[in-house]
Amino acid sequence: MNNKWLNRNLAGFSLTSFLSDFCHEMATSVLPQFMQTIGLSASSLGFIEGIADAASSFVKLFAGYIGDKTGNRKRWVVFGYSLTAVAIALFVFAFSLPLILIGRVIGWLGRGIRGPVRDAMLAESVDEEYRGKAFGLHRTLDTAGAIAGPLTAFAILTYLSTNTVIVHFINSFLPGSTGEDSIFRFIFILTLIPGILSVLSISLLVKEKYHPGNKEMQFSKTFKEIPSSFRFFLLSVGIFGMADFAPTLMLLRASTSLAGILGRFEAARYATFFYLLRNSIYAIVSYPIGALSNRFKRTRYLSAGYGIAVVAFLGFAIGVPSVKWFIFCFILSGIFIAWEDTIEGVAVRDYIGEERAGTAYGLLGVVNGVGDFFSSTIVGLLWMAVGARWGFLYAVFMGLAGTTLMFFTPSMKNNSGTM
Repeated sequence: MNNKWLNRNLAGFSLTSFLSDFCHEMATSVLPQFMQTIGLSASSLGFIEGIADAASSFVKLFAGYIGDKTGNRKRWVVFGYSLTAVAIALFVFAFSLPLILIGRVIGWLGRGIRGPVRDAMLAESVDEEYRGKAFGLHRTLDTAGAIAGPLTAFAILTYLSTNTVIVHFINSFLPGSTGEDSIFRFIFILTLIPGILSVLSISLLVKEKYHPGNKEMQFSKTFKEIPSSFRFFLLSVGIFGMADFAPTLMLLRASTSLAGILGRFEAARYATFFYLLRNSIYAIVSYPIGALSNRFKRTRYLSAGYGIAVVAFLGFAIGVPSVKWFIFCFILSGIFIAWEDTIEGVAVRDYIGEERAGTAYGLLGVVNGVGDFFSSTIVGLLWMAVGARWGFLYAVFMGLAGTTLMFFTPSMKNNSGTM
């Protein structure tokens, strides 16, 4: 094992994630507004995000298990990034729900395939004592791409909003589009550039450590041998996950709340800015959150991040139609998602050894994906049935339950802290 944590693999994984998130988040930042322009509702958005998360979660389990069994993990990582790179471009041709659903599902399948296998490779690239720093730095650079993507989309929206000549030129290549939705379609086309570069990056920079695999590994037996402490951890993650709805619903909440005072297009621009702010906060705090994780009991430390999420959910439930209010909510959402993503990833290896790491990360993905499916679907349905506020209040209730359960979850390592 390499004693240096700032090594070529970490750099390669980080650059690849930067480019892939540039691609994915550039599209995500304008997707809710695009769906509004073609007449789709909040429940449609919640349904799409829920289905995509659910599909991704089960693929994560399969990919992690196959990676452990065969020992060849890199090919799955490359394949996953390739799917994400091309799937988003399908939105260019969407005029109704089906093609958006197909593109979103394929993109999330790519994320599902690569996620657990990549995390297993990343975890083995550094010594245990540096794992928190490595995951924190990776999440920081990963999220730098999630800043660059929405920032690029915001700049394009700002420039084209006053340049009718270029918009007319774009319309000539996109038959059937109006001036407003053609701008969004143009953004979807541009996502191909960072998406393809991400595939080249992972292919050329990351070297896979030899892993003989476990040809005798059996799917059912693997689950029976999972420690009970890890099962408890996954239960806590799952309960909180049923509150952790898709960020596109946050964007829709902000844009619909502000549309009455700013107008729809200006509200869409601000929503893109809010997403950029969220991702910027994510990038800034990921590394220190990961670096500090060794000082505390890991599960209690994670529960603190979950608690911040509950406050953010409450802010979206209240939904004051004010730019300052949503700035506050999106700052909190950036902090909690950085906390959640970084520390959940680090904590898995506290419970599970290297030989089953891919499967363990796959299980984490399944639990999170199923939770996300329920949360996004329920928030969207409650939004349409009784109002947006009740959907987000549901998230507050489930988030509190998950936070409390994680606080009492056994922590296997790094127990010297008092938190």
